Amino acid sequence: MGQKTHPIGFRTGVYLDWTSRWYAPKKDFARLLKEDRQIRDFIKKEFYGAGIPKIEIERKADALRVIVHTAKPGVLIGRKGVKAEELKKRMEKVTGRRVGLDIMEISRPELNATLVAQNVAEQLMKRAAYRRTLKRAIQHTMERGAKGVKIMIAGRLGGHEIARTEKQAQGSIPLSTLKADISYGTAEARTTYGVIGVKCWIYLGTLASAEPKPLAEEGL
Repeated sequence: MGQKTHPIGFRTGVYLDWTSRWYAPKKDFARLLKEDRQIRDFIKKEFYGAGIPKIEIERKADALRVIVHTAKPGVLIGRKGVKAEELKKRMEKVTGRRVGLDIMEISRPELNATLVAQNVAEQLMKRAAYRRTLKRAIQHTMERGAKGVKIMIAGRLGGHEIARTEKQAQGSIPLSTLKADISYGTAEARTTYGVIGVKCWIYLGTLASAEPKPLAEEGL
């Protein structure tokens, strides 16, 4: 049996922060957790083409703050901020509280594992040759300054009857080192033959210090 640890969960609290930052009593926890999931699913579904790898949610009293990280902020903002305002109003209607929306641009999407995985999934849905697609994605990422890349795809590759796994890697991926800055992301390619899963690991370098994160402020 495999003894694997999620790269993000392994480093959360060391140098990565939680993507949901709030506190709730036991009776409200499940409802707010479900609300977080609904917000994330809604934004990613409505703006899939905007390249959104991460959505952070903060809660204080009756206020809700949503931070959307995107490679294409123009798609989310729209002309004169129309789309952003509409998104904000729809979230306020769903949650029943004031919502603050912040949009953060990702300057180098080639070094974000989720965006790389989504790009590979899109190419597979267009019936591109999977080996060539993986090789090209790894090459582009390494050219942008990554120390190492690993991409794994699994499913009915090329329409074959039996599902299998294909993996390509370049450079080093020290997954057991806490000081290693690892970007990890997944995506799904829904093809006519079935779903092909995509996993991506990108090693961005070693952090100078990986001290534990301080506890969240009281009230979050």
